[in-house]
Amino acid sequence: MRQARIKVPSDEGPGTYHVVTRTVNGERLFDDLAKEILRRQLWQVAEYCGVEIHTYAILSNHFHVLLRVPQQSSVSDAELLRRYRILYPHPTRFQTQRWEVIQALLAANGPEAVAWRLRQRALMNDVSAFMKLLKQRFSIWFNQTHRRYGTLWSERFKSVLLEPEPDLLATVAAYIDLNCVRAGLARDPKDYRFCGYAEAVAGNKRARSGLAAVHSRPARSWSSIQAAYRQRLFGSAASPRVAGATISAEQFARVLREDGRLPLATVLRCKIRYFTDGAVLGSRAYLLSRFAAWRRRNAVAPPAAYPLPPVANWGNWSVLRRLRKQLYDDSGLQP
Repeated sequence: MRQARIKVPSDEGPGTYHVVTRTVNGERLFDDLAKEILRRQLWQVAEYCGVEIHTYAILSNHFHVLLRVPQQSSVSDAELLRRYRILYPHPTRFQTQRWEVIQALLAANGPEAVAWRLRQRALMNDVSAFMKLLKQRFSIWFNQTHRRYGTLWSERFKSVLLEPEPDLLATVAAYIDLNCVRAGLARDPKDYRFCGYAEAVAGNKRARSGLAAVHSRPARSWSSIQAAYRQRLFGSAASPRVAGATISAEQFARVLREDGRLPLATVLRCKIRYFTDGAVLGSRAYLLSRFAAWRRRNAVAPPAAYPLPPVANWGNWSVLRRLRKQLYDDSGLQP
């Protein structure tokens, strides 16, 4: 049975999530063109939905996004129209005529205008609506381009609600940006076009703003933010740059059995399931407070917080959902 997704209701406050979704059967379908189209649509849909992208990584059979959903607020008709146009950067004649009709409806402010506003606002300030719209739009493009039909995605997306604490968010961001390194596609994520860090290094203002928000340093210079982030990505600046995981699942298991410790940069090159399967990740107090709020809407058993094993120096973080699979899996890391 499906487990309900734990979210922060947009009328209560903002929520930060790590989301991941995979292609059907895990097939490696996305070439560089497909990745580029998905990258562009990611930014378009995020702006339309009012979602803030911190970072992302797109690979050949899945993608990750670290995002923040702001608290719901009123949106003017002018802003609704601006966002609506974002979805159609190169409008056809029909779409242009449709905008004129919508503008006339809003000016008349009748029942049709009320219904249109409600449809647009239902797609905003919600992680589920954002992912649904993004996956639908990309599926339409991909199926039309490749003359295929049917589902493109294997299942509903996974999401982990994250405590908005800078050290935690920066760690998850680094884990996402290092996807290309774990897959052996690059030694440094700055050299992999389809991730948020590479866009930020290339000068994309939105990507830089997203990583600055992760570090709670929006007023700091990009050079200081990048220096701190690279320390998290690679540990010591003198560390060798290697592609792929730097430790096997067997070695990782041995470290766990012996209560050992690993450098955080080493652990982040492992496929750590807590970051994708833990439901909620953060301090125990945050987990229980979020679950209590969610429980008021859902009749469920009392929660339990499961501490992350102290294999790295990542603080007293816990997850709300016990893993059904082993903690670290080094299979399926190819691009």
